[in-house]
Amino acid sequence: MPWVKMADSLRTINAHLNSGAHLLSVCPTQLLCPLRERLHDTLKVGTRMRAGACFAVQFLEVFMSARLLAMALAPLLGLFIVALGNGFLSSLTTLRLDAAGASTTMIGIVSSAYFIGLTLGAVFNDRLILRIGHIRAYGSFASLIAVTILLQGLFYDTWGWFALRLINGWATVGVFLVIESWLLLAGDAKIRGRLLALYMIVLYGAGVLGQAALGAITGMSDSAPFMVAGMLASLSVMPIVILPRVSPLLDQVEPLKPRQLLGVTPTGLVGCFGSGISIAAIYTLLPLYLQRAGLNIGEIGSMMAWTILGAMLLQYPVGRWSDHKDRLQVLTILALACTGLSLVIVLLPLSSMMLAAMLFLLGGAVFALYPVAVSHAADRAPAEALVPMIQGLLLINSLGSAISPMMISPVMNSFGANGLFWVFAVVNLCMVTFFFWRRGKRPIPANSAPFTAAATFSPTGAELRVTEDLRQAAQDHPPMVDALSGEPTAT
Repeated sequence: MPWVKMADSLRTINAHLNSGAHLLSVCPTQLLCPLRERLHDTLKVGTRMRAGACFAVQFLEVFMSARLLAMALAPLLGLFIVALGNGFLSSLTTLRLDAAGASTTMIGIVSSAYFIGLTLGAVFNDRLILRIGHIRAYGSFASLIAVTILLQGLFYDTWGWFALRLINGWATVGVFLVIESWLLLAGDAKIRGRLLALYMIVLYGAGVLGQAALGAITGMSDSAPFMVAGMLASLSVMPIVILPRVSPLLDQVEPLKPRQLLGVTPTGLVGCFGSGISIAAIYTLLPLYLQRAGLNIGEIGSMMAWTILGAMLLQYPVGRWSDHKDRLQVLTILALACTGLSLVIVLLPLSSMMLAAMLFLLGGAVFALYPVAVSHAADRAPAEALVPMIQGLLLINSLGSAISPMMISPVMNSFGANGLFWVFAVVNLCMVTFFFWRRGKRPIPANSAPFTAAATFSPTGAELRVTEDLRQAAQDHPPMVDALSGEPTAT
């Protein structure tokens, strides 16, 4: 970027001026010579230039920040608006199906449709976007989201809702893909950390606000939540259409296949898959548990908001903690925490305040599993393998999310609402067992990759998470080897 190059040049000038001043100060009097006198004259001019150079650097940094914000503001605002409506839609779908008398198994099937759509979109949507362009693609995806939501409010049919949620998930990942592409265009790897932080705040913040407002919106009328979510999806197009007509470039990167991932990072694969199962269950089946526990819609929205708030606030501290510990140990502790919290919720009578606290901690632990597992995988991956590996792990996470509601709902049908947390406990206990088994299989890396937060459903987000710090750390990593055979692995 020209602005970055200009700022770097000005910094170089200032550094040279400082070096010249130092040389002049140490030069002995008896060595006065034409060179020293010329240097003295030059520095007279340089001294006057220094203030200007420093001011220019500061101005450019502020300008670049403002310019960065201007480029990122439109896609982030579009993301916030569409995520605000989607924030409560998964909960609303579950609650309405339960109120209509649908079986728990059917609720799980309909809930899985959204995550199946996400997975399909993650695989195929990039080709469609390249064909029709980003702005037109965003408009099409946002329109589909709005239409599917409004149709849900017009009629009730379980299999009809299945089809609508499937299309909604497919279109939603298309929206994510376009937004993440624009964010990649907004800056190079040096500022991706800041962009990613903004992305996380917007995505999780919208989820918290959407869930918190669920009770108030539902109180207006039966169709009001669907109307509000549909209008928000339509409104999200406005910030995008004002963007400059420059289409971001999407690199065609082939993600690592499950078999490759299993050989390269079995711990990362298991952690991402288990995280997908848990996250999807929280979004879709936790509202069902809360409703059957006797909470009204407003209270359910508040509890869901506390859960997502825990995911938002605890992910970064957990990640920083993992930077200073063996990440396999951190994954084991997180899975143990999920198991313990699930058993506490099931076995102990909890007040509403204690339940909110438990869900806050559970959300933080469950949502931290995925980024820590990805960081664990990145600890050994060379720089050129980071993007395909993270894309592969993201698809594994999506696959876990797709099967989760269908897998857990029959258990809830047989053992009651508490079956949700019994499955949570079993899934996380299985991960703990696997992580203990993996201890000592491979040495702890000497140069671990810095933690990078993650909350995306789009393969393009894999590149967004590959920051400059992550690439620098990966430069020292040896070539990838198969974790099972020890042989080098081609990427």
